[in-house]
Amino acid sequence: MLPDAGKEGFLVTEKVVKRFDEALAVDEVSLSIEQGEIFALLGSSGCGKSTLLRMLAGFEKPTSGRILLGGQDVAQMPPYERPINMMFQSYALFPHLDIWENVAFGLKREGCPKDELKRRVGEMLDLVQLGDYARRKPHQLSGGQQQRVALARSLAKRPKLLLLDEPLGALDKKLREQTQFELVNIIEKVGVTCVMVTHDQEEAMIMARRIAVMSKGRVLQVGAPQDIYEFPVNRFVADFIGNVNLFDGHLSVDEIDHCAVQTAIGEVQIGHGVSGALNMPVAVAVRPEKIEISKTRPSGVDGNLFSGRVKEIAYFGSYNSFLVQASNGQKIKITEPNTTRHDLSDITWEDEVFFWWSNRAGVVLRD
Repeated sequence: MLPDAGKEGFLVTEKVVKRFDEALAVDEVSLSIEQGEIFALLGSSGCGKSTLLRMLAGFEKPTSGRILLGGQDVAQMPPYERPINMMFQSYALFPHLDIWENVAFGLKREGCPKDELKRRVGEMLDLVQLGDYARRKPHQLSGGQQQRVALARSLAKRPKLLLLDEPLGALDKKLREQTQFELVNIIEKVGVTCVMVTHDQEEAMIMARRIAVMSKGRVLQVGAPQDIYEFPVNRFVADFIGNVNLFDGHLSVDEIDHCAVQTAIGEVQIGHGVSGALNMPVAVAVRPEKIEISKTRPSGVDGNLFSGRVKEIAYFGSYNSFLVQASNGQKIKITEPNTTRHDLSDITWEDEVFFWWSNRAGVVLRD
């Protein structure tokens, strides 16, 4: 069972299925999202995350299953009757209207009284720090500013649920990183429940309190960013979130507090048990930053110590990345932080090196 299946939250999906003819786009997705939570649906293209978001918005109807918002089933309710707003990647701002009119658009259609409309639009523009830009047209703003206008328009109607579809996909990398924190601060200040769709792992980990990793229409794992990264439930999640080294093998030791896996690189020791059958096929996942590397053999290390030859080196400013070919031919990715300006590694191409990791660094995966 998924970690939050069966819990009652503010937004609950119960075994939601969506078929397009014979194609199964969403396969029995059950989620529970708390009020005020920022929740991310993360996965590659075609995994079903956008289809699920469109069902939450009302643009698609589920083939089966229920969608509960505050205890009310909204699965068959038309979009305009739902207390939900959706912000698209393109922002969909009206180019012929100025910023004030863009934010006011939805409120005007609802017949909001003039005084109330003026107050709420002003509040939203102040919230996104664009009060001085109220009479500019969208093309006169930067991409980040347009994104904040779209957010202000989405929040002006005070929705109970805010849906974000790749909200920062149109921004360049540096602006996207800056805007991620701005967006989270604004959403948390308003206190609205938010579900966002993204294929960007870093974006999901920075912005969301919890993440659902999706593949082929199913939710594979739900959890906080740290839990998803440190304790993936299977190979797909481990490989999809960040970088990882996977060592295939068979379970050779299994005790309550430790186990061992015999792999092509040698025996890998792990600081937890798996309650499995001996000789069952498993994989061990080890993150590159958890592996130590040196040209000299380390003293006091008696497990998970291997050797190989350096094939590639890349400098990324804050860290170096090494690709080491082990004796069995497998290539291991290792990262080493640069902690000072003059932090130069003495390791170079084709060097023979030792690499090792703690028995607490690895996670055993059954599939």
